[in-house]
This record gives sequence, C-alpha cells and structure tokens, in this order.
Amino acid sequence: MTSRFRIASLSLFVVALAPLAAQSTAQSRDSTVSAVLQVADAQKLVTELDVNGLKVIVKQREGSQTVAAALFFRGGARNVTADNAGVESLMLDLASEASTAFPREKFRREMARTGTVISAGVNRDYSGLTLGSTRQHFDRAWEIFTDAALHPSFAPDDFDRIKKQELIALSDDEDTPDSYLQVLQSRVIYAGHPYLVNPHGSPESIGKLTVEDVRKFHTQMMQTSRLLLVVVGDIDPKVLQTKVAASFGKLPRGDYKTGPPPALSFTAPTVTITPRELPTNYVQGTFAAPPITSDDIYPMRVAITILRERAFTEVRVKRSLSYAPDAFLNTQAANTGGIYFTAVDANQTVQVMLNEVARLQTQLTRQDEITAVAQQFPTTYYMGQETNAAQTGEIAEYELIGGGWKNAGAVLDRLRTVTPDDVRRVANTYMRNMQFVVLGDPAKINKQLFSQQRGRN
Repeated sequence: MTSRFRIASLSLFVVALAPLAAQSTAQSRDSTVSAVLQVADAQKLVTELDVNGLKVIVKQREGSQTVAAALFFRGGARNVTADNAGVESLMLDLASEASTAFPREKFRREMARTGTVISAGVNRDYSGLTLGSTRQHFDRAWEIFTDAALHPSFAPDDFDRIKKQELIALSDDEDTPDSYLQVLQSRVIYAGHPYLVNPHGSPESIGKLTVEDVRKFHTQMMQTSRLLLVVVGDIDPKVLQTKVAASFGKLPRGDYKTGPPPALSFTAPTVTITPRELPTNYVQGTFAAPPITSDDIYPMRVAITILRERAFTEVRVKRSLSYAPDAFLNTQAANTGGIYFTAVDANQTVQVMLNEVARLQTQLTRQDEITAVAQQFPTTYYMGQETNAAQTGEIAEYELIGGGWKNAGAVLDRLRTVTPDDVRRVANTYMRNMQFVVLGDPAKINKQLFSQQRGRN
C-alpha cells in the first residue's frame, strides 16, 4: 500500500472527528499538554545500546504479551544501481524463508508452533527484516530471527521461487491504474535523483540476478555500521544486550556513512500524459515537500490536512467530480506531497483543487481550523501506535531519517504552535511547480490548466 493510500484512509477518520473543533481552547491546551507528558513518559522507557558499533534501541512495554523487533539496513535506493536493483529485496525475502539452522520445513514448523512472524520490506530510504512473536516464545523466535538475518540458506529452489514471485509482482504494476500511476510519477519526479532507482527492482534487473549475486550483497550489507536494531516489548535491555552481543555483535563494524539524499526541487510545472483507454482519468500532481527533520513539516501537515478536507468538500460533496480526491504528504528523506484524483472531467477537477491550493496561499486560514487539526492529531497518532510493531516502525523512521528517535514525540507539541501565517507560508513555499502525471485520454486534458500553479510570493 502506498503512502498516499494510507493517508487517504486516515482522511476519512479525520473528517469524522470534525466535531472536536467545537471544544474550547482551554480543553485543547489541556489535551495537548497531556499528550506531551505521555510522550515524555514513553521516552523514559527507551534504552539505547551500542554493541560493537550496532545501535540498538529497546522500548520496554511492561506487561505486553507480544514483542516486535526489526533489523534495519541503512541506505535504501542508494545501496543498489539500475543493474542490480531488487537484490536487497530478494535478499530479505529469502532470509524470511529459511536459514542454515532452520531449513524451510523446520523454519515454517517452528514459526507456526511459536506463533512467530518474520517478514521483510524495502523503501527508498531503508529496508528491514522484522520479527513479531509472543513474549512466551521470544527466546526461540529470536534464535530463528537471528539465524535468518545472519545465515540465510539462499537455497536455489527458494531463490527461483521468490524471484519468479517478484517478477510477477513487478509485471502487475502496469495492470492496475493506481500502481502504474505511481511508477509514472516516480520516473518524472526522481529523474537524476538517487530515488529513481526503485529498490524493488525492475523486470530487467531482477531477471539478471543470480543467487550468488544475492549472497555477495548479503556479505556486503552485514556490517554493524549499516544496521539499526529496534525492539519493543516487555524485554529487559540487559538481557537483550547479551543476546545481541552473541549474535549481531560478532559482525564486522565496517565504516559505512551516509548523509541525507539531495532535496528535490522543481523549477517549473510539468504535465506528462500516458494514453490509456479507461473510464476515468487518473491524475497525480507532486511537489517537493519539507523532510520530517524540517521545522516546516509541522505547518505542512496542518496545511495538507486542511487542503484534503476542503478538496473533499469542493470536489466530491459539492460537485461530485471525483469519488476520492486526496491531498497527501509523504515521509521520505527527500520528501514529496501532492494532490490526487480520478475523474472523467479532469480539467474541471484540477481547476477546483488548484483553486483550493491558491486559497491556502492567499488567504489566512482560520485559527479554529488549525486548532481542530491539532486536536485531532493525538487521537490518530495514538491509534496508529497501538501495536509494538507500529512503535518499532516509528522509532526506526525517526532514527534513520528524522534526526533521531526522540523527535517522534515532538510532533504533538509542535502542531500546537502552528499559526495561520505558517500555513500560508508553507503553502507558498512548497505547493508550487507541481509535476503532474495523467493516465487516461490525452484529448480530455488541457495542459494549460494543469500548469497554472507556480506558487505565490
């Protein structure tokens, strides 16, 4: 599921919480302070360890009956080239299939017996091998997990099967309009940028990979300077430190260093149309957004939420032009935001949505709208942090690309300080020079309408 669709699903929840705007300013202040104190208390439960150059972050949740852990690999798209893209994804998928001490059948039997789940994922900034287990069976689950990470079996039959699965998945991208739209958008906005290399690979790059290529890549990546380990659950950090030292602590340190990727910058609006016979046109416009390390990310989150709600009202409720118009903000080191819709009348729809962008840029947003967003966010934030796995992911995201895991807790407090001037400023600074991609009928697209939004001083 793409970030845009995750955000879209949350937007419906945000709309449902709109009556919260009627709460008083005093109530808002009290709830925000309470939320900040909860975050501060949560940070006291976190322990940082260093095991032979491997940073380990442990969050204790006393009484929790499950444990989530993940071994993260820094670098993302910058770990691969166009020729070997997909090798990291293949490596992690194979690691979650079998290991030297746990061949496939034993691996699956032990996973089922202990209720353990090991899976993997990659994105443009980092990748990870994840573990979910019960507290009761954590010791056995940890044994399986560490062997999978350190000693994947890379059995030829597993390699052939997983490779075929990934080739089929990649070939399906063009069959689904929404998936293909994201492929087309990436080609436009990441031209000349490290993110242009899709870490999932392409049919061409995956097709050339051999099991020996994957083994060599695994050896290259298994250095503690490239890794981050995050564990959340009812786990004693001292006990875990001993376990880590006996497994990952034996890896070489290496000297891997990386900074943030270059920021994205678009100097003029563009419109790229890919013809396809469809009952509706699929449209997405992307702008360069602040990273989560920037002070501007807080007013931008407010601006995007307001834009999303206004677009929903103007496009769907009032005009019935599109079923699910959206405004989104991603969380990447080189970040993006934008607008999305599907519509038969794409010209009228984009005009309405760009008018709403222009309204954010020229008119001060009412303070009560901003307050409503600040009130809503603690609820959505804590609902999104209910599981150990979700907390593991957030800690890792901020540690790897957000300036440190402690910054995760700043969001609740910083949203409260956003002003109408801040919203107008970020709308002008970032919501400009949109890079539009359209999948549909070129004859029904007026490029001039799509290219009008350049931002205002």
